Amino acid sequence: MQPAVPSQPVTFTFDPPDRVANWRPLVNWILALPHYLILYGLRILSEAIALISWFAIVFTGSLPEALAGIQMMYMRYEVRTYTFAAFLREDYPPFAFGTVASDGGEDPRLRVDFVPRLAERNRLTVAFRIILVIPQVIVLLFLGIAASVVLLIALFAVLFTGRWPEGMRDFVLNVYRWYLRVSTYFLLLTDEYPPFAFVTP
Repeated sequence: MQPAVPSQPVTFTFDPPDRVANWRPLVNWILALPHYLILYGLRILSEAIALISWFAIVFTGSLPEALAGIQMMYMRYEVRTYTFAAFLREDYPPFAFGTVASDGGEDPRLRVDFVPRLAERNRLTVAFRIILVIPQVIVLLFLGIAASVVLLIALFAVLFTGRWPEGMRDFVLNVYRWYLRVSTYFLLLTDEYPPFAFVTP
């Protein structure tokens, strides 16, 4: 898979396998438990970093690169875990904690690349970020419900055929992409408001 050239603050590209073993929907979520434990700790760290980042940007107009790196690492780790737990692939996600904007390629099927904005930040939109993101959260709530229904249907499809229906897989991946864009905005890596649309990659 070739590296993506980001046109958005975050891009997520995924190379899905042709087939997934029929038993994967039953066990992938269990096999992902070590990653979920790590992800729980990373989420707590991310929330603390978001608060520190908010003060940093509001008072200085810039985001320290080290803080941005932690948030990018957290989001990349999260999507790697979710795609495995959702039986979109068989290969186990790596225990990788790179904090650079460009994906290091540790996961051969998946890339998450960022273009963070560190300097010359819009302090006003950052100050009210938690309010500005509310419409996106509402839309994501409904998309998340729809994606859960699609996952349930896909579970039976993979159990019986060993294949994800392509349209269903694309929908779930696009919901993940939407979620990543909103997370990138909410965690203060960008001032660019996410579009209310599916954008690929």
